[in-house]
Amino acid sequence: MAFNKIWCTVALGLLLPFSCAHTDFFTSIGHMTDLIHTEKDLVVSLKDYIKAEESKLEQIKKWAEKLDQLTDTATKDPEGFLGHPVNAFKLMKRLNTEWGELENLVLKDMSDGFISNMTIQRQFFPNDEDQTGAAKALLRLQDTYNLDTDTLSRGNLPGVKHKSFLTAEDCFELGKIAYTEADYYHTELWMEQALKQLDEGEVSSADKVYILDYLSYAVYQQGDLAKAMALTRRLLELDPEHQRANGNMKYFEYIMAKEKEANKSSTDSEDQVEKETEVKKKDYLPERRKYEMLCRGEGLKMTPRRQKRLFCRYYDGNRNPRYILGPVKQEDEWDKPRIVRFLDIISDEEIETVKELAKPRLSRATVHDPETGKLTTAHYRVSKSAWLSGYESPVVSRINTRIQDLTGLDVSTAEELQVANYGVGGQYEPHFDFGRKDEPDAFKELGTGNRIATWLFYMSDVSAGGATVFPEVGASVWPRKGTAVFWYNLFPSGEGDYSTRHAACPVLVGNKWVSNKWLHERGQEFRRPCTLSELE
Repeated sequence: MAFNKIWCTVALGLLLPFSCAHTDFFTSIGHMTDLIHTEKDLVVSLKDYIKAEESKLEQIKKWAEKLDQLTDTATKDPEGFLGHPVNAFKLMKRLNTEWGELENLVLKDMSDGFISNMTIQRQFFPNDEDQTGAAKALLRLQDTYNLDTDTLSRGNLPGVKHKSFLTAEDCFELGKIAYTEADYYHTELWMEQALKQLDEGEVSSADKVYILDYLSYAVYQQGDLAKAMALTRRLLELDPEHQRANGNMKYFEYIMAKEKEANKSSTDSEDQVEKETEVKKKDYLPERRKYEMLCRGEGLKMTPRRQKRLFCRYYDGNRNPRYILGPVKQEDEWDKPRIVRFLDIISDEEIETVKELAKPRLSRATVHDPETGKLTTAHYRVSKSAWLSGYESPVVSRINTRIQDLTGLDVSTAEELQVANYGVGGQYEPHFDFGRKDEPDAFKELGTGNRIATWLFYMSDVSAGGATVFPEVGASVWPRKGTAVFWYNLFPSGEGDYSTRHAACPVLVGNKWVSNKWLHERGQEFRRPCTLSELE
């Protein structure tokens, strides 16, 4: 098996694998469904090719069987056989004409149709970056939802309709991708899983020597010298002449000897491990822990006293004429910041229209760069999005009007309706929707002031994961198709409400479609007047 990998030597003589890292890439179920149809088309084309080859072989087989019988008879009495003038003529005809036709049949390439289809479809195939992005999505899910490698490998996930599993070779590939990112923690996890599956007897093209090579170095990088040596010894049992492993073993023994010479006690070693662990913990931000706990549904629970303040109601948009006779259902999701959910607020037909309008335009979702004020991609937002204007479709225009009627805010200064599709592993890490004081140019180009409020439609149910969470306050809002949530990002004074910092959790199983409207300050002066208090 060949691997695109270069090995280099570090200063102290330790050999390690090196390969080019790929940039992060997101996955979108909306676009990946097209790949399913592409692959189905290729399978049909492949089956047609197989039928053509089988038909060709059947013709050759019949010819061979016929001539086998004929030549058996002829060779028993050649002179007698050729004494019949018809046999003599047919022999001349076969050798002069029919064997040539058979040669042409054998040489005929039946793969033209399949190869032509492959060439056409190849332009739509995912590339190395796409594969890396899908792998990194799995690693994100593993961390966020506390999944062990065996659970992921066996496909034991909640809400799955079509169970699938990872082979040892798949696990090895995940470990390699983690390695290219210098993520030795995940490298160790997935290389160990690959090794475990091979040890259990799985038949695979994955090579234990390659796996142990990566694994021993990943373990060494995390400070476990004894385990690294044990793994290297196992590698050398399989391949005693392995040059890199022999070199690494000598290096490990040298380091071990140096430690003994320095008379380092086991206590010192434990202290060192504790120090390294402390460093890792410091890198792992408290907000990240809160965020992941909320994604798993392990967040803070409201006290009964606070829960009693949450109500559900029929809401008429403050006596809006369109909703006096037909109010909408509204329920409180959280008290501070106040987050409300509107039920049955967008129909299935409207959702399909919005999705169909957005699909051709889906591209990498962007965020506002606080320094330039311009839109740019970011590693912490992994989804595809598109923007829809009201003039493009009566459905979009109707949705915009509905948001204006129910919020009481002017949508003429709002941003266009943004449609986003989060595939498996798709996420948007904790962020603010509004521009902070240290970002004065955040929305300068729009000329409509700061983002005063956010309206978010859920256009699909999600089998597992995909919640919208607010780490500052411990709120988790779960996707429910046909509903929308609304909150203010700014106090009436215009000051930012920092408790609205929120995130879109990775989608564990399923497909998440949302659309949102960011409403801005301009035009709201009389709709939501300022107060005298900065925090009101």
